[in-house]
Amino acid sequence: QVQLVESGGGLAQPGGSLRLSCAASGNIFNLHAMGWYRQARGKQRELVAAVTSGGSGDIIYYADSVKGRFTISRDNDKNTVYLQMNSLKPEDTAVYHCNGGPPGGGDYGLDIPYDYWGQGTQVSVFS
Repeated sequence: QVQLVESGGGLAQPGGSLRLSCAASGNIFNLHAMGWYRQARGKQRELVAAVTSGGSGDIIYYADSVKGRFTISRDNDKNTVYLQMNSLKPEDTAVYHCNGGPPGGGDYGLDIPYDYWGQGTQVSVFS
């Protein structure tokens, strides 16, 4: 079993920055891909960023709505994935969930999440 715990959410003003962290514990060897989803009130879940191990190296994905503003990264020594969020907009307000799992357990390219979820961290962006 894998546990994912998010932190770093909070309140920011438009144009501000936040850095989310997702710490993994348990069967870390089962983690192959990790990503960040968000769900705003009244909106459907959306994949915002992901990193997947590929045969030739990591494959990075960003939703069009966050390209140029958000950066996903990994620290393998700490079993942690980060989401650096810059130039925040009110429409970024959502609960952000960390997601990950073993090979074959999902497909971010097809918007199929992997097996493991964090409980979420709230990001609120208001003037």
